[in-house]
Amino acid sequence: MRRPAIATAVSLLLSTTLVGAALPGAPASAAVAAPSLPAGFSDDLLFSLDTPTAITFTPDGRALVTQDDGRLRVARGGTLIATPALDLGPRACTDGERGLLGVAVDPQFATNRFIYLYWTHNAHAFCGIADPRTPENRVARYVLGDDSRVVAGSERVLIDHMPSPATNHNAGDLRFGADGYLYVSVGDGGCAIGAATQCGPLNTNSRRRDIPNGKILRVTRDGDVPATNPYVGATGARRCTLPAGVSPGTGPCTETFASGFRNPFRFAQRPGTSQFYVNDVGQSHWEEIDSLAAGRDYGWNVREGHCATGSSTDCGTTSFQNPIFDYSHADGCVSITGGAFVPAGVWPAPYGGSYLFADFVCGKVWRLVPKAGGGFTRQVFMSGVNRPVHLAFGPFGATQALYYLDYFGGAVHRVRHTASNTAPTASFTQRPNGLAVTLDGSASSDPDSGDSVTSWSWAFGDGTSRTTTTPVVAHTYPRAGTFTATLRVTDSRGAVSAPATRSVFAGEHVPTVTITSPAATARFRVGQSVTVQASATDPEDGALPGSSLTWTVRLRHGTHEHPFAGPVTGSSVTVTYPAPEDLLAATNSYLVVSVVARDSRGLTSTATRTLLPKKVTLTFASNPTGARLTVKERTVTAKATVVSWQGFLLSVNAPDQSIGGVRYVFSRWSDGGGRAHTILTPAAATTYTAVFRRP
Repeated sequence: MRRPAIATAVSLLLSTTLVGAALPGAPASAAVAAPSLPAGFSDDLLFSLDTPTAITFTPDGRALVTQDDGRLRVARGGTLIATPALDLGPRACTDGERGLLGVAVDPQFATNRFIYLYWTHNAHAFCGIADPRTPENRVARYVLGDDSRVVAGSERVLIDHMPSPATNHNAGDLRFGADGYLYVSVGDGGCAIGAATQCGPLNTNSRRRDIPNGKILRVTRDGDVPATNPYVGATGARRCTLPAGVSPGTGPCTETFASGFRNPFRFAQRPGTSQFYVNDVGQSHWEEIDSLAAGRDYGWNVREGHCATGSSTDCGTTSFQNPIFDYSHADGCVSITGGAFVPAGVWPAPYGGSYLFADFVCGKVWRLVPKAGGGFTRQVFMSGVNRPVHLAFGPFGATQALYYLDYFGGAVHRVRHTASNTAPTASFTQRPNGLAVTLDGSASSDPDSGDSVTSWSWAFGDGTSRTTTTPVVAHTYPRAGTFTATLRVTDSRGAVSAPATRSVFAGEHVPTVTITSPAATARFRVGQSVTVQASATDPEDGALPGSSLTWTVRLRHGTHEHPFAGPVTGSSVTVTYPAPEDLLAATNSYLVVSVVARDSRGLTSTATRTLLPKKVTLTFASNPTGARLTVKERTVTAKATVVSWQGFLLSVNAPDQSIGGVRYVFSRWSDGGGRAHTILTPAAATTYTAVFRRP
């Protein structure tokens, strides 16, 4: 997924931003406004945790939440249990979009206690890219105890050796159908297996039937292949994901149920059936929803949405299975993520039985609406949602509610239907600067659609109080010390929140953190090792140790961000500068590094540094001029220029053709390469000329 792909936005400039301490257990991120919902619905923040990726529920009402850092968490009654149920630790690769990505509960959980996890295995003692020691995604089964811990020694690997060559496009969703079989989504891996320069639209993994990438797999709860899978009995058919090793041969994988997906990051089951809608993340033009059917080919990398890959106009008939619905990137919604069917009877008409789906980048959740005469359109259900990655219905009292995960904000939310006015929620941070303390209640929210917080009532803990109509208040305390401040907020319909309290440290100061290297003017080549260092001081604590610094690295891509590295602790973080996904990404991608310093009081400050690539302009010419050339996946007419990054591998091709109505055949490239060869982008602007001759 292009995160996604994941706070709402990271500053794009070199900056040092001072913030108050986060609430206990909550991530240190900017406050996010409550989402907009239809009348009668409310949004509740249940609990916070770092980078959640998937959520499901056991029959006894426990919520299971995966974190991409390799931890499985359990919540009871909306409260997160402090000790993880499982921590994969260094066994898992968690760089980029790898990690612990999916979870499912066995339909017979009440008797067998089985749960299933999809995660990236550090199979060859290497987590990275451009190395033959490729990490591998796997699915393993575990037993969950009554103490909400995974039973030691219960791990059984069922599906293994699914390559993850480029950190992204892992997919990783798990669902049981009414047929009792486990369905598993596997991404195309980002780059072609065995051909690291073939990425994006050039990646043919989804077209290959002899590997599991770009597929939906189907197995039994023991990992065996159902006899009714579409490729069982095909010539040369074999098991491709056996934990003991890939079966010999070149035939189709018997685990495959359907093929032709790019990054089927999430899919959803219509309750009580084996009907699934698959949300497949697109490349340049389309996001799509596919109705899953056995043996069907959904077209990637030849098709994207209902059109030819790379086009929004070449959308004629095709032998591939078209999506039931797709939407273009024109409105800035460019990364489909979670989906869920509304169970019948849970919400009033017209929602019952509807399909809801989310977009990670634009923060919307839509309802899929049938059109008269066939097909679908979409209708906004929620907007202003912060980086949603997963939707799922789960228990709520005597009924059910919609749960969704905020990836970058690090939170689990619940959307419920209510006809009453729900009280708002008070929340605030502090930023002391000696006796003068700024208290910020911007994080306070009201869950009801159309309602908002209108007043903030403060009791400062020193015998004084104040009510304001704006969320930020400055207060000077009479002396240094620890005071207990209290905030109550009131909504526009008069409902008052429960009090929120916290210790305020008058006389203290937030720490200062500075990124010391590399310089803001530095530029980096693909594959270069980059170490970012910082130092932090605090007026009360003095110089802070490396253990007080936490780093996060994200890949900025156009309008959105992908996880890249971290969070990690220390005085520095080292990353390998990545290649752009394609030529478009070369114009609008870069790394953003953030470091948070925390003092002994828990007060924090943040510094952010943008790490920019070394961009190089390449010119592609021809003799005679006007030839059509292929650069990466793009067709250009010479003389043409493209923006690349130093060290980026570009595939080029100069086919025989007519130029000006005259037939020409390829003769040579100016760099001595063959008709089709790969260029390693140099440090300086360079012209490459394809020379043709008359036959």
